[in-house]
Amino acid sequence: MKLVTFQCRGRSSIGKIEGDQVVDLPASDRSLPGTMLELLQGGPALMQRVTAIRLADAVTYPLADVRLEAPVPNPSKFLAIGMNYRRHVEEAKAAGIQVPDSQVWFNKQVSCVNGPFDPVHMPKVSDKLDYEAELGVVIGRRCRHVSEAEAASVVAGYVVCNDVSVRDWQMRSPTMMLGKSFNTHGPFGPWLVTPDEIADPHALRMRMLVNGECRQEVSTGEMIYNVWQQIAYLSTVMTLEPGDVLATGTPSGVGGAHKPPRFLNIGDVMRVEIDGVGHIENVVVAEPV
Repeated sequence: MKLVTFQCRGRSSIGKIEGDQVVDLPASDRSLPGTMLELLQGGPALMQRVTAIRLADAVTYPLADVRLEAPVPNPSKFLAIGMNYRRHVEEAKAAGIQVPDSQVWFNKQVSCVNGPFDPVHMPKVSDKLDYEAELGVVIGRRCRHVSEAEAASVVAGYVVCNDVSVRDWQMRSPTMMLGKSFNTHGPFGPWLVTPDEIADPHALRMRMLVNGECRQEVSTGEMIYNVWQQIAYLSTVMTLEPGDVLATGTPSGVGGAHKPPRFLNIGDVMRVEIDGVGHIENVVVAEPV
């Protein structure tokens, strides 16, 4: 299934995609909750009710008439792994960045969450705005100490992410958090694709296009640490909750690695595509006064 959070006719709701229609889940089955986080927290029983809703009996809207929001607008955590593709590691080394021999995680503050087609702000304090195409994983159940063999069982689904980064602010702190957490710098979506539609998350083609020019392209199979290893590693440290978002790393080709750098400008359009998952597209605009 493809699950969405959307706005239509002045209200926000959750739905599933059926062709070119959005099924309004709580309007079609009043036993269902009104938010994606509550749906995920409800576990398999609620998902079975979602699957059981037939298009002929449902309240629907044309997909073209709704505004898609981030599938999980309010995750408790938005975590991202750095330098998880070998060529990107080489870019980092060339820039003088020390690369450790373990997984490198940082936090994107959840206030950066943005819709899949909403504008991204050029900060007033920097012109070093950069893009990072990433496959996102959404956690489906509360878990801790998950083994690699068990990791697939805790995944609710997959999304397209853009780990928008402000490079000079990123380099001010070893944690990278500040440069990764500006408002609007966490767009993801366009929907949550459940695992039954993704045979292998490590066999997906991913691309970043800026104004139609392909800047990044890779197979997710080229990750250094795969999705299952990432979940096992993180859950050793912390409890993962339903709705938590994990961005699984970006490949080579980021703007800051070009010589000279090719940072984003106001008016640029970023489009991230992942085969089998979908695409998101965001235009860079000036940060509002």
